[in-house]
Amino acid sequence: MSSAPTRRIERGRGHSYLLDGLPVDGVTTIIGDGIPKPALIDWAARTTAEFAVDHWDELAAETSSKRLRTLERARWNTTKAAAARGTTIHRFAQQLAAGDEIQAPEEILGHIDAYLKFTEDWRPVEQLVEVPIFNRTLRYAGTLDLVADLADGNRWLLDLKTAGSGIWPETAIQLSAYRHAEFWLDNDGNEQPMPAVDCCAAIWLRADGYDLHPVDASEQAFRIFQYARQVAMFAKSPREQWIDEAATPPAREVA
Repeated sequence: MSSAPTRRIERGRGHSYLLDGLPVDGVTTIIGDGIPKPALIDWAARTTAEFAVDHWDELAAETSSKRLRTLERARWNTTKAAAARGTTIHRFAQQLAAGDEIQAPEEILGHIDAYLKFTEDWRPVEQLVEVPIFNRTLRYAGTLDLVADLADGNRWLLDLKTAGSGIWPETAIQLSAYRHAEFWLDNDGNEQPMPAVDCCAAIWLRADGYDLHPVDASEQAFRIFQYARQVAMFAKSPREQWIDEAATPPAREVA
């Protein structure tokens, strides 16, 4: 085994991964690059337009070039905020359950209550929380939300989702990749074997409650993830890997 660093690297509001000293893509990046999402085209246009309308006066005060950059980043900032929301809700819910006082943003108070209702109903005994996972064979990484033993007697791999649109099929592909990780890193950076789980599910947290949706994170789903990984690798490959220089016509023979 290599002694080169394997870790998750925090980068402001984002993060990246090193595996044996070399960068590897995360699961959600692979799925995003490798599985077509035509609905996102409409979402991106709508999100950018909504941001422009909601921040009209602020944008008007900026230079044209800065206004353009702000609008270009709007949809990505929205996506990053949504991705971090589940982690934030879980942290606040844990603090409340421990009897601590919290000062949570008003817009997620209902979601925190929903997660607390989930814990009341399913009584999770947490085994892993927000740990980076890696697959050295296929060279990918990720960060799972939760592995917990629930009241039904099963060990579950769980992902927290807060999108208003509900749970999408890509979640099954995402959890299959986490399920087939080879190891996770503890707080000291030591590799620990990925525990076997009985079931996989997404917890859909909303202001008005929650739903626990089991997903099919089977071998079939993992094969689809591997196909997506191949497509993602192709999408990132340089043009010259596939396209040669323009061909030169053969010289004509002089009669």
